[in-house]
Amino acid sequence: MAKAGAKSSVQFIRTPGGDDLAVMPRNEYDRLVALAAEAQEDTGASRIVRNSMRALREGREVVLPKAVADRLANGDNAVRVIREWRGMIQGELAVAVGISQNYLSEIETGRRKGPAELQKKFARALGVPVDLLID
Repeated sequence: MAKAGAKSSVQFIRTPGGDDLAVMPRNEYDRLVALAAEAQEDTGASRIVRNSMRALREGREVVLPKAVADRLANGDNAVRVIREWRGMIQGELAVAVGISQNYLSEIETGRRKGPAELQKKFARALGVPVDLLID
C-alpha cells in the first residue's frame, strides 16, 4: 500500500470510448497481484473453516479432547474410548445398540469386530461419525 503523503505513480487515461485506464509501474502491479493472491488464499481458509463448522453442527465431525485423541492415536479401542469419554457404562451402550454387554466387552477387547451395521449403531449412540470408530 502507498504510504500516506507518498506521491502515486499511477496515471489515469481516458479512452475515446470513455473507459478509465490506470497505468502503473510493473513493481506496483506485481505487488497488487500478490495481495490479491493472498486474499484468495484467505478466502480458501475461510471456506475450510465454514465447512468444518457446518460439519460440526450437523454431527458429521466431532471435536475430541486431546486425551481422547491421544488414546485413539495410541491404538486403544475406539468404541471403549468414546464410550468412556461420553460417560457411558457398557450396559448403557449395549442396550442402546441392542446387543449383550458380553458382546460389547468382546468388541472393546478386540476379540470380536462386529458388522458394519453395528458400527453405525455405535456411532449414532455415541454421537460421533462412524469413520471415527472404524480402523
